[in-house]
Amino acid sequence: MTGTALLPWARVVGQGDTALFLLHGVGGGADAWRDNQDAWAGAGYRSWAWDCPGYGRSAPVDPCTMDSLARALLALIDSAGARCNIVVGHSMGGMIAQEAVALAPQAIQGLVLSGTSPSFGPPGGNWQQQFLADRFAPLDAGAGMSGLAQAAARALMSQVPESTYRSALKAIVAFNRREELARIAVPTLCLAGEFDRNAPDALMQRMARQLPRGEHHCLSGVGHLANMEDPAAFNQAVLDFLHRHFPVGGTRS
Repeated sequence: MTGTALLPWARVVGQGDTALFLLHGVGGGADAWRDNQDAWAGAGYRSWAWDCPGYGRSAPVDPCTMDSLARALLALIDSAGARCNIVVGHSMGGMIAQEAVALAPQAIQGLVLSGTSPSFGPPGGNWQQQFLADRFAPLDAGAGMSGLAQAAARALMSQVPESTYRSALKAIVAFNRREELARIAVPTLCLAGEFDRNAPDALMQRMARQLPRGEHHCLSGVGHLANMEDPAAFNQAVLDFLHRHFPVGGTRS
């Protein structure tokens, strides 16, 4: 299933045979989930918060593409050996989750997609190239990674290697799984932030409508980094979804 993909590092919290795999965004790392894992562990779910390849304690993949990142996730899922696998992906992590379920639908039983989309920008390429130019400009001017980060994520983003950030952004702008949405057959929660300008609530609503088993929930008062900005509300929204579809010790829907 996963070929020769390198096994990424992940912090494991909790017990149980229902596994949550937590995938951070382009400026994050495993510590993006530090305020989430204990809450889910207390409800009986075990979680793996990874450092995406090239981040933190995980070796990079070459080339860095959505396909290679998804295969690294599938290798992690395979190594965990859980009965039921739920992928919780934020932003870039949500794209990797969609890529993984397209590659190996039998390996993933549920999705939580937070602040993400099924493709990056309109088709054609010009918009994507301008996006890269805008994001790379501060780095080219010597601002460094810490100069890019919002206050809520500065500590995480400043630890991301510049080479990793550049290659991850290139993978993101090439991502397009719009046509796959109708084939994602697992329960999927599309979780939006009220003030998210990167993946607006309207986009997340449209995405949920295109998914055969899609659900939508908008968290009030938060932006793109919902799980860090209001962990309690984020944790509860995910738990509500899990309890409906993947109850601990119960029958999956």
